[in-house]
Amino acid sequence: MKHAVIASPIGPLTLVGDGAALAGLYFDGHLRTPHLTDLGPRDDDAFEAARQQLGEYFAGTRREFDLELAPRGSAFEKQVWAMLTKIPYGATRTYGQLAAELGDPGAAQAVGNANGWNPISVIVPCHRVVGTSGGLTGYAGGLTRKRFLLSLEEPPADEVGRLF
Repeated sequence: MKHAVIASPIGPLTLVGDGAALAGLYFDGHLRTPHLTDLGPRDDDAFEAARQQLGEYFAGTRREFDLELAPRGSAFEKQVWAMLTKIPYGATRTYGQLAAELGDPGAAQAVGNANGWNPISVIVPCHRVVGTSGGLTGYAGGLTRKRFLLSLEEPPADEVGRLF
C-alpha cells in the first residue's frame, strides 16, 4: 500500500492503494475511520490516472470515473458501494430506494450505514444519496462538501430547459 495527498476544491484528498487499484479516497477530517489501518508510505506522484480524472471531474469535464477500485469492506457494503457507482452524474437516490433495489425495502438504515463507510469518496459517489425528503443527510466529508459536489453536478440552466 501507498498513499498520495492531492489538492482539490474541497480540500486535500488522500488517495490510498496498491499501485494498481485504488482502495481509498479520504478527506481531511474524514468522519469515519478508514477500513485501512496502514496507508503505506507517501508518494505524491502515485495514482496518476486518479489524479487526472479527479481534476477533470472538478473541472466539470468528467462525469464518470474509469479506475480500478479495490474497496475493503463486508460483502453487503461492497454490494451497496457497487450500486452507488450506478447512480448517474447529477442524479440522487434515497437510502430507501437503494434498499428497495437490493430487494429489502426495510434495509434503508443498513444501506445508510454502508454508505457512510464508503472508503472511496467522490469516485464512489455516496454524496448522491439523500434522505427520504430529498434533504441532505450525513456525509463523511461534511455537509459543506456534499453540497459542493451536488452543486458541481447540477446541469447548466440551458441544459435543464432542454430536458423538459
